[in-house]
Amino acid sequence: MKVKECVFLLVSCTLFVACENRKTENALPNTNQIQINQNSNGITAANKANNSVNRDLNSIANVQTNANDNADFAGTAGIIDKKNEIKAAALLQAVRSAQHGNYDRVVFEFEGAELPSYHIEYIDRPVRACGSGDVVPLTGDGWLEIRFTPANAHTEEGKPTVEKREYSPNHKIIKEMKSTCDFEAEVTWVLGVSSPNHYRVLELKNPTRLAVDIKHK
Repeated sequence: MKVKECVFLLVSCTLFVACENRKTENALPNTNQIQINQNSNGITAANKANNSVNRDLNSIANVQTNANDNADFAGTAGIIDKKNEIKAAALLQAVRSAQHGNYDRVVFEFEGAELPSYHIEYIDRPVRACGSGDVVPLTGDGWLEIRFTPANAHTEEGKPTVEKREYSPNHKIIKEMKSTCDFEAEVTWVLGVSSPNHYRVLELKNPTRLAVDIKHK
């Protein structure tokens, strides 16, 4: 009888220990699986956040672009004269134009961070070159002159920094653009426009630019 009791107790103890070990194993976390899940969740969350930010930025950019394209502004048909004190003559690097929703834009881009002084006004014909005094023919019923000082559109060796000195973009308002002066630290361009409409100017950075917007009406 005692032997049977001992055997029974021994078997019971063995089963109890085995059950406890099984419970303990099940209770322990699978650290490898947790690490994978954490990384996966982190990547997923980061991707979702990045996608959300990108969607927001794209949305903002689209709104700003549309707003600028269709923006209305009062502008002026008079003279704009702005004095900027700079250390040396600014170097004109590029000239370009584009037609937008309610206006045409021409952009003058300069090297470095400094924008030269500028004087802008509608002038009477004939338009003349500054050095020779020769007449410069321009298409349109209005002529907007944009003059920069001190500024150059050529290197010290005399090489033009803006290869093309005249354009015929034939936008809604801006029909033709010609350089009329690059002499003694003065750079002048004249825009031939279909109508001497109101315009505005914007000083832009990175890179340094002056944008001139002429209203369509």
